[in-house]
Amino acid sequence: MRSNKQNNKLNYFLTLLLCLCMLVGCGSSTATQIMLKAADSETESYVETVQTESAENDPGDETEIQTVAETEIQALQSAQVQSDDSKQKVVHAGTASAFNAADVPAYSGKSYTAVNNNEPYFTSDDLTTEAFENYSELDALGRCGAAYANVCLETMPTEKRGSISEVKPTGWHSVKYDNVDGKSLYNRCHLIGYQLTAENANKQNLITGTRYLNVDGMLPFENMVADYVKETDNHVLYRVTPIFTGDNLVADGVLMEGYSVEDEGDGICFCVYAYNIQPGITIDYATGDSWLSSESGNSDSSSSGNSAVSQSAADKSGTQQAAVQTESVKETSVPVSTGTEYILNTNTKKFHYPSCSSVKQMKASNKKEYIGSRDDLIAQGYDPCKKCNP
Repeated sequence: MRSNKQNNKLNYFLTLLLCLCMLVGCGSSTATQIMLKAADSETESYVETVQTESAENDPGDETEIQTVAETEIQALQSAQVQSDDSKQKVVHAGTASAFNAADVPAYSGKSYTAVNNNEPYFTSDDLTTEAFENYSELDALGRCGAAYANVCLETMPTEKRGSISEVKPTGWHSVKYDNVDGKSLYNRCHLIGYQLTAENANKQNLITGTRYLNVDGMLPFENMVADYVKETDNHVLYRVTPIFTGDNLVADGVLMEGYSVEDEGDGICFCVYAYNIQPGITIDYATGDSWLSSESGNSDSSSSGNSAVSQSAADKSGTQQAAVQTESVKETSVPVSTGTEYILNTNTKKFHYPSCSSVKQMKASNKKEYIGSRDDLIAQGYDPCKKCNP
């Protein structure tokens, strides 16, 4: 009823206004504008009254009138929420999938290089003091994926290591060279070392890796983690991801991440890429075939991932193939300088692993890089750091 009366009032008002306009005619455009403005004002007042009454009469009505501005604000808020969620998913991806192999520099004489500013890709959601081990299923080519564990005393071995000789990882060849430490080019490389999780012949944890990768690239970090856990009884998130190019059977290298949980990375914190190369040997990563490098000074293996020249089997000469395990190998073999990389503090006479947290606090004037053996450093009067225990 009340609404009908107001409608009648509005009709009456508009009719009166129309009559006045007809009387005035075109004599005064100013008067017309004033009257139209008054009409608009009255109309707005009327609409506000109707909306107010509607809200008072039906406070729970889901069809309550909303202004365009309110609708737009809600749409913007909704879009903002979606945008924030999208950003969070990117920032908190929390996996090594954020790693881009294209960002890895070409091999330049060091067995590994720091990536992502030496910060692992773990997130706060990953931090836990519960022991676990996860090994990826083999892919369609039989290749390993990421191996991930929370290393602690509970995961470490309590018995002697067993045989793993029955496992033949993708790209595996039993081949020897005189210029390789131990002569065997390839090792069955544990992604997560036996000393950390006691895994023996686990096909999901073994890849075809060079002796150089195994001993110079990966072992220093495995030893660092093992020593830290034994000394502190803390937990270390540890993940190793093999990086393959295309359908290659041999990995270009491995991404290694480590982070000590209880002390929030103060004891262990690293993110490195270790190169699966062998100085003096060229490798066909598609098949695992290998031969002596054509140039004695060439310390690169062939792989697109290691920025060296990839050669197909057709490029290999019979002479190069025959050189393996023959006297000619001994004659042409060139001594290869191998060793572990350390950081020396020339002031305190301590030596550290490059990933040791103490290195970050070291003055540049006291810092010196060194590649060689631990025994040589001790003979020179240096003592191993007690934190990283190189």
